[in-house]
Amino acid sequence: MADEPLVLGIETSCDETGVGIVRGTTLLADAVASSVNDHARFGGVVPEIASRAHLEAMVPTIERALDSAGIKASDLDGIAVTAGPGLAGALLVGVSAAKAYAWALDKPLYGVNHLASHICVDQLEHGRLPSPTMALLVSGGHSSLLLSEDITTDVRPLGATIDDAAGEAFDKVARVLGLGFPGGPVVDRKAREGDPKAIAFPRGLSGRNDPEYDFSFSGLKTAVARWVEAKRRAGEEVPIADVAASFQEAVTDVLTRKAVKACKDNGVDHLMIGGGVAANSRLREMAQQRCDRAGIRLRVPRPGLCTDNGAMVAALGAEMVWRDRAPSALDLSADSSLPVTDVHVPAADLGHGDVHGQAYDALGGSAG
Repeated sequence: MADEPLVLGIETSCDETGVGIVRGTTLLADAVASSVNDHARFGGVVPEIASRAHLEAMVPTIERALDSAGIKASDLDGIAVTAGPGLAGALLVGVSAAKAYAWALDKPLYGVNHLASHICVDQLEHGRLPSPTMALLVSGGHSSLLLSEDITTDVRPLGATIDDAAGEAFDKVARVLGLGFPGGPVVDRKAREGDPKAIAFPRGLSGRNDPEYDFSFSGLKTAVARWVEAKRRAGEEVPIADVAASFQEAVTDVLTRKAVKACKDNGVDHLMIGGGVAANSRLREMAQQRCDRAGIRLRVPRPGLCTDNGAMVAALGAEMVWRDRAPSALDLSADSSLPVTDVHVPAADLGHGDVHGQAYDALGGSAG
C-alpha cells in the first residue's frame, strides 16, 4: 500500500553487496553484487578484498535497485543499513554509504542488526512475524537460537555456537573433500548422491548434561577430516558423496532437534529458519518433518532471501519506520561484534530529531 513505509536497505557485513527496497512487507527490489569468486582461490573470505569490492559495487548496486523498483531516491522514507555484526571494514563501507545517502536526501537513518534482519526478512514472504517468534539462524558466521517478542526491540538469545558455526563447518569439510568454496551448496549437491547413514559422525553437545540450545561443530569437522585422512593413508578411495551426506545429516539433525525442543520448551508453536545454511535442502526437509510431527508451523524464506541481502535490512528498516522507532544519528559507527540484543542503534537521547541536527551535534557543532 502507498501509505506503508518505503525503505532502502544496505547490507555489507561480509562478501556480498546487497541493496533492497521494501514497501511495508512487500519486496520491490533486491540487487546483489557478490565478490565470492574473488575469495574462492583463498578458500575463504579475505576482509580487505571484500571491503574493496563493496566500494566498487555500492553506487551501481543502489542505482540498479532504484531502477528495478521504479522509484527515485527522493521517494524513500528511510535508509537502513547493517551496523553489525560482521567484518569491520566491510561494514564501514555500507554504513558510510548509508550515512551519505541519508544526509544528501534528508532521510532518517536506521543502523540495524544483521541477525535480526535475517529474522525479519521472512515477513516479505509469509507476512508479519507472530509474537513471539522462535528463530534458528544458521550461516557461515552464526548458529543461533533466538526468541523475539518484538523484532524491532526485543531479541533474546537462547543458544549459540561455542566454536565453528554450521556454515563454517560446511566450508571446512568441503575443503577437506576438495569440493571448493563456498562449501554449503556443493556439499548439499554431493550429499544427494550419498547415503546419510553410511558413516556415524558425532552429534556435538547432544549429551544429557550438555547445554540444551548451544551448538558445536568443531568436533564434527575434525571427525570428518580424520576419517577422510585415514582412508587416504590406507590407499582407499574416499566415498565423497557418502561423507558429504553423513556430515550434512549430523549437522541438520542437531540443528533441527534443538530448534524444535526450544519451541516446545518455550511454548512457541512455530519456527522460523534463516541465514545462508537455511537454503540447504536437507535442513529444510528435516525441519519440516520434525515440525509436522510436533505440531509446529515452519517458516523458511526462499533460498535467495536466506543468504545475505539488502532486502532483509530494508525489511527491518521498514518495520522500524512503521513502529515509529527512533532513527540513528549520522555519527553511527559500525560494530563488528554488535550483540543481537541490540536490534538497532538509535541516536542516544535524541529521539526523532532532524537527522542533520543530530549529525551536527554529534560532530561538536562544527560544519567543517
